[in-house]
Amino acid sequence: MKNRSIAPMAVPAGVVGVVLLLVVPLPPALLDMLIVVNITCSLVVLLTAMYVRRPLDFSVFPSLILVLTLFRLGLNVASTRLVLRDGYAGQVIDAFGHFVVGGSLVIGLVIFLILVVIQFVVITNGAGRVAEVGARFTLDAMPGKQMAIDADLNSGLIDEDTARRRRADVAAEADFYGAMDGGSKFVKGDAIAGIVITVINLIGGFVIGMMQMGMTPAEALERFSLMTIGDGLVTQIPALLLSVATGIVVTRSTAEGDMGSAAAKQLTQSRSALTIAGTGAIVLALIPGMPKVPFILVGAMLLVAAQRIKASERKAAAQTEQEATGAAVAQPGPETPEQLIDQMRVHVLEILLAPDLVGLVGEGPDGDLLGRVRALRRKIALDLGIVVPPVRTRDSVDLPPATYAVRVAGVEVGRGEAPAGRVLALGDDLAALPGTAVVEPVFGLPGKWVPAEMRHAAELSGATVVDRVSVLITHLGALVQQNAARLMTREDVRVLTDGVKRVNPSVVEELVPGLLSLGEVQRVLQGLLTEEVPIRDLGRIYEALTLRARSGTDPEGLVEAARAALGPALAAPHVEDGVLRVVTLEPLLEQSLLEGLRPGDGGTQLLVDPGRVELVLAQLREAVAQAEASGRSVVLVCAPTIRPALRRLVALGLPRLPVLSYTEVTGSGVTVETAGVVTSGQAIAA
Repeated sequence: MKNRSIAPMAVPAGVVGVVLLLVVPLPPALLDMLIVVNITCSLVVLLTAMYVRRPLDFSVFPSLILVLTLFRLGLNVASTRLVLRDGYAGQVIDAFGHFVVGGSLVIGLVIFLILVVIQFVVITNGAGRVAEVGARFTLDAMPGKQMAIDADLNSGLIDEDTARRRRADVAAEADFYGAMDGGSKFVKGDAIAGIVITVINLIGGFVIGMMQMGMTPAEALERFSLMTIGDGLVTQIPALLLSVATGIVVTRSTAEGDMGSAAAKQLTQSRSALTIAGTGAIVLALIPGMPKVPFILVGAMLLVAAQRIKASERKAAAQTEQEATGAAVAQPGPETPEQLIDQMRVHVLEILLAPDLVGLVGEGPDGDLLGRVRALRRKIALDLGIVVPPVRTRDSVDLPPATYAVRVAGVEVGRGEAPAGRVLALGDDLAALPGTAVVEPVFGLPGKWVPAEMRHAAELSGATVVDRVSVLITHLGALVQQNAARLMTREDVRVLTDGVKRVNPSVVEELVPGLLSLGEVQRVLQGLLTEEVPIRDLGRIYEALTLRARSGTDPEGLVEAARAALGPALAAPHVEDGVLRVVTLEPLLEQSLLEGLRPGDGGTQLLVDPGRVELVLAQLREAVAQAEASGRSVVLVCAPTIRPALRRLVALGLPRLPVLSYTEVTGSGVTVETAGVVTSGQAIAA
């Protein structure tokens, strides 16, 4: 049978054998063999722990602790049975009881107790504490490590396979330290069990020797106690080796080499330390009464090692100087056109951070910026139907402290602040909180940047507390929605069209390029995005464009046809509790606007007196303010013919006020409630 066929059966067979040790008597010769196996296995585990490069390379160690502990306890039971029954438990235990401790009960007890103290008080307790703390810290750091992996993946530093492998390593590390925290309890329990078993054997052997074998107290004590001490030493030495291996594994950090190589490299990194230590050892030899040879020998060895390090440092310095000279002689080559073109390239979407905000892209509670940007891209894709290009994040020394800026196609479209160590409290009653008063950049709400430790106090005062990453992400999301039309490139349109073609090939083949080019489709989609109309339902949009393009390809008409096809989807975002609150135009005002409608290169335009325009905008502002004061939103509704031109006019003063046509509202199937009527003189409240 091949080795790989034996390996899966070895551990299960061993565990079954351990169970048999608990119930089946063993001959002394077989017990000697198993004791030797136990000591050798513990030594192999200890040496393996010293040579692994990182703890995860020995991931089976926690389970191995349990199996070897059970094996050792099984040997304890088997040896106890032989000691108490026959007064003899094999040559190994007899040798430990007579030769190792010189046949002295007192010496044996002292050595046994010293081993127990070393294992239980020093090594096991320390290893258990380190395992506990390591498990806690590893679990606490796990979210940050996952975010760092997502950030590297999002920025293109690693591929999907590398990210998947690193995530598996993070999960395996957490599982390993959690298992080590439990495995250290096995080692601690084994130490306690060794003491208890030894005490029981001492008492049991003394009683059996006197009551069943008719020995005198001295004879019983000499015979059974030495066997018991030998048995205890035989089991405590492997237990001590396993405890040391546990301590090495849990205290080992990731290194480039094994423990011996790392220790030799790091202990000899300081020539001054070795020189001082060697000199100190030689000085100690001059103290009267001190042995001279050991101190002088050790001191001389340290001084020789220090001189070898000095020679190595000189050689490394000469090599570095030679490399620097060669680099200075070598002239830099001319920049290629490809390099210049790459440096000239304008990134579609950028976040610029002041130097003190660079920590937002690292690890920790405030360092999840890139991970949150990735989640924002997914949310916008599901909400608007566009794929936001990758966001480039870099620092800029030109920005004031605690400031960030967002650029679209190289042009700054928004700027805000995110002071380190602070959170943003939003609310009306913030006077009692310390901090700098600001206005929230997206919704225009009053707020204060308060110290992070005041977060709980701010929440108790009724304020809404937002961390600085959330402030930046919310601002970025609003800017992306406002500039979605600029972000929609021709290549994006091609990708979206190919996606529709896979699902509905007939509508795409009929529309592109037979009736409209990709550029004309891009203008339509940009027109919809300018008014924050989602374009997720591209199939329905393309069907409407196919019908409308047969009679004309003017962009405004195509956009209105697409809006009509979307229908209820336009009014749905503004419906609250099944009611759509609208502001309408007085019929006389609407008729006058129709009479002033004129075609233009950029679409239809309204020729209206500037005074009347300002009056209409003032009434609309008042109607919107009244609706917002009651916690509701409103939309402006007008005739389909003047909707595009009126929307462009309203956008001058109220860019976020939606403008819908009567057909878009009536086709939504919701209850319409009039919130006001705009007249040529004043708004009439409903």
